[in-house]
Amino acid sequence: MKLVNHQEVNVIVTAVAPFGSQVDADGSTGFIDQVKHPSWWSDAAPPQVGDHLHAVVLDDSRTPPRLSALKRDIDIARTLRGRE
Repeated sequence: MKLVNHQEVNVIVTAVAPFGSQVDADGSTGFIDQVKHPSWWSDAAPPQVGDHLHAVVLDDSRTPPRLSALKRDIDIARTLRGRE
């Protein structure tokens, strides 16, 4: 699957680093920066390999594409998709 901006996807964390997490979205690799994971902003558990997350594509021009698991980013993407 090719990831495109504002697309919502279910992902699985495949690797964790101090600066973010690599994820798999149905065969496509993506990346969630640490500040785009709920644990950065709340008492949510930090990401672990094998975690399932709902995310949105923020920048499909990057390699790998950048995603966010924050509700506010998902809500923004839904608004933007409604305008397309």
